[in-house]
Amino acid sequence: MVLAGALVLTALPLTAQLSKPNVLFIICDDLNCDMSVYGHPQVKTPNLEKLAARGVRFKNAHCQYPLCGPSRASFMAGLYPDQTLIHTNAIYIRQTIPHVQTLSQMFREAGYFATRIGKIYHYNVPKHIGTSGHDDPYSWNYTINPRGRDVTDEPLIKTLVEKQFGGTMSWLAAEGTDEEQTDGIAATDAIEQLKISAKDGIPFYLAVGLFRPHTPYVAPKKYFDMYPLDSIKIPTEPEGYDETIPAPALKSVRRKKDQIDLAENLAREAIQSYYASITFADAQIGRILDALEESGLAENTIVLFTSDHGYHMGEHGHWQKTTLFENATRVPLIMAGPGVKAVGEVAETPAELVDFYPTLAELAGLKAPEYVAGISLVPALKDASKQIRETAYTQYNSGYSIRGIRYRYTEWGEHGAQGVEFYDHENDPGELNNLASSPEHASTIREWKDKLHARIFDATRAPKGLQQVPDFKRSGNKTSTTFAPK
Repeated sequence: MVLAGALVLTALPLTAQLSKPNVLFIICDDLNCDMSVYGHPQVKTPNLEKLAARGVRFKNAHCQYPLCGPSRASFMAGLYPDQTLIHTNAIYIRQTIPHVQTLSQMFREAGYFATRIGKIYHYNVPKHIGTSGHDDPYSWNYTINPRGRDVTDEPLIKTLVEKQFGGTMSWLAAEGTDEEQTDGIAATDAIEQLKISAKDGIPFYLAVGLFRPHTPYVAPKKYFDMYPLDSIKIPTEPEGYDETIPAPALKSVRRKKDQIDLAENLAREAIQSYYASITFADAQIGRILDALEESGLAENTIVLFTSDHGYHMGEHGHWQKTTLFENATRVPLIMAGPGVKAVGEVAETPAELVDFYPTLAELAGLKAPEYVAGISLVPALKDASKQIRETAYTQYNSGYSIRGIRYRYTEWGEHGAQGVEFYDHENDPGELNNLASSPEHASTIREWKDKLHARIFDATRAPKGLQQVPDFKRSGNKTSTTFAPK
């Protein structure tokens, strides 16, 4: 446990706390939308269903970069990756934007007690579990780094490459209880923090970062038993599919050379363990949300649940993340609490993770920095039929993509020099039929080309009034820089 920074808060009467809404920010790692709360027929997430029933579920939310480090820096800064200049993992946010006011820092400077439990910024998983990873100490008053038996059980984990786990498919049906796992310990720590907050009356920003279902997919065995191997369906793609997409897109789904054309038994085991990890994470979220109710603070606490990016489990022949397909860009997003009026409804509007910053600021009556790039989702929280954005924007390597209500348009290379993709979700929800060369869609594609270029222009503009470290700009983030925030 580390007390970060010198800000000292004294206890306030509960009436003072109730004048400001608290924030409970819960994020899973590498979680896609394969959950019952998003209509999946098999993966059980009863606690997230309960949360959605008292809040708004966003159907079409997308990350800005389908990789942990860039995505997390992006939403914590409220900026796009070409503005944070972070495009790889293992970068501290102030190496590229030294004077940024992060999302939780905004609350901290407004008198909130900001606590981080687990992974909010990038961590190497499982290597950094139990440490602060690539955390930003200016973002928090207090931090907790849980470490459970999933770390000590590492020698028992089945992996496709010996002694490799975080970036390699690996899994374990673990012995023991939920509370012995890192995420179970994180939930226990969160419950304790909620009890303290109920007593001290200090408004809080509590961020709980769960590590599952990030590989290695580790969960107690009882969760594996919920998904028998013979019930698991393995995705397939059409014959000749590889020839229908641009070379960079193909490279993105074939980059994990040891995870191509998995044997059927391994594919089933991997999917089973991913599903088990999701339901295990849902159970920990349920423990936290139950504690929030028991604390008496639920009515005055904004709850935001999400993931840092999506995840492939065999779709397009790919496993894990780092593509510009729906599987990797789309994330779950559920919000509940004060200011959320469209209770139990589903928002169709495209949404982005950079929208968290202005949304939470507006709900709490705070002012986000002028440079923040997101758009507040509050109108959709009041009326789920409101369309806040026309498109959601994601980038990866040389590719840029936008997703609207019906279509996805992607370019690789400058102005699509390395290839173009266009998908009609009304007829092709799996994005397996690239219509980029379709005469029938030519005029629509021209429109979407213009839409993407406008989005790229906005997302690459330097943040107004915020210093960027020049050595990092489009340099592959290889430079190490010292800094002293103002």
